Amino acid sequence: MTGGPTGTGQGATVVDGAVRGSGSGERGAASILVLAIGLVLVAAGMAGAAVGAARVGRHEARTAADLGALAGAAHVIEGPAVACATAERLVTANGAVLISCAVRDLDLVVRVERDVPGLPRPARAAARAGPVMAPA
Repeated sequence: MTGGPTGTGQGATVVDGAVRGSGSGERGAASILVLAIGLVLVAAGMAGAAVGAARVGRHEARTAADLGALAGAAHVIEGPAVACATAERLVTANGAVLISCAVRDLDLVVRVERDVPGLPRPARAAARAGPVMAPA
């Protein structure tokens, strides 16, 4: 019998010599599964990129704070205004913003923040620098 459907007893149909499925609803399920896996991989990649950007931003903020504190500490003896101006100049040159600058005894303490592209909060860091004491 050619050309006409024939029942197989299993819910499938034979048409022109080929067995067709019973239409159990699984057509295209593999496509949806592949799309879902792809979406999970893209989301994991985006999360990894955000974590990486946050770490880089934190390191850049720390570098700016350290360099600003070291540069300013060299001028603490000239007064807090000169020391903080020097610190701010180096912090700004490193792409960060000086949040606070304070002289305590002969130590200079600076706090900075730096914007991180793609993240809602800036990276923040603090550093302290002062004179090196010779062992007694």
